[in-house]
Amino acid sequence: MQLWVGLGNPGPSYTMHRHNVGFMACDVIADMHEFGPVQKKFQGWMQEGRIGGEKILLLKPATFMNESGRSVGEALRFYKLPLEALTVFHDELDLAPFKIKVKQGGGHAGHNGLRSIDQHCGADFRRVRIGIGHPGHKERVHGHVLGNYSKAEIDDLAAMLGAVGAEAEWLAKGNDARFMSDIALRLQD
Repeated sequence: MQLWVGLGNPGPSYTMHRHNVGFMACDVIADMHEFGPVQKKFQGWMQEGRIGGEKILLLKPATFMNESGRSVGEALRFYKLPLEALTVFHDELDLAPFKIKVKQGGGHAGHNGLRSIDQHCGADFRRVRIGIGHPGHKERVHGHVLGNYSKAEIDDLAAMLGAVGAEAEWLAKGNDARFMSDIALRLQD
């Protein structure tokens, strides 16, 4: 069993924020792979399903980004899952928009959701880093991260999320390189 967590902030005013792309990825995966109904659990919303024969629990913490670790830690402890079973989908400033990179462990690079998970669970979990690009100046980061995707970005966002959902089986099987490669192939112009 694996726990896949999408990071974001709850509520309709945050729905299209770049910071909520982790929530968006979970929603697309759940839809494309016909996961069960949403249940309120672990201070968040959980859905259960199977991808390529692997049981996957999808969790969207409702604790707001800065407290995501409380929800994630609760779920890991309840299911007695090791940290290696955790995959977190999150926005990444240091990647070009709509690029996907997977990495095991690492720092939080100022990302408060990752910082919270590190504090509550440890840092050695798999991360699906979803590029949102850097606005260029440090003082513009906050507005960029908490800003909505523009109308001009919606088609690229939908294509990237669709590719993540379509290639999720490779992630479930632990083949991170194939997951990234096949997404990149799908997104070529």
